[in-house]
Amino acid sequence: MPVLARSIEAAGIPTVTVTMMPILSDKYRSSRTLGVQFPFGHSFGAVDDPEMQRRTLDAALQLLVDAPGPETRVDVDEQWPGDAREAYKNWQPDEPSPIVLHSMEMIRQARAAAKPQS
Repeated sequence: MPVLARSIEAAGIPTVTVTMMPILSDKYRSSRTLGVQFPFGHSFGAVDDPEMQRRTLDAALQLLVDAPGPETRVDVDEQWPGDAREAYKNWQPDEPSPIVLHSMEMIRQARAAAKPQS
């Protein structure tokens, strides 16, 4: 998404990226980024919680108004209602996507590299 947001920004249209992985948005120099600590698949909040979704939307719109420009990040201080692990598990497809497989491999490699050598 950061690449798409940058392309839209280059056309003169301001964007806000709502993401559960704001560190990646920072790394790839995204547009204005709203970081949320929600399970994947729920970037605006819980399915049956329109008030939470509205607060997230309001935060994204406020970021659009307040941010001096792209590469601005704000993290939302909103707690997930209930067990986030259960929401994440219910969202997961039967087979991991290519990006998930790639991420898992990168984590494995990083852990292997971080292990002290005997």
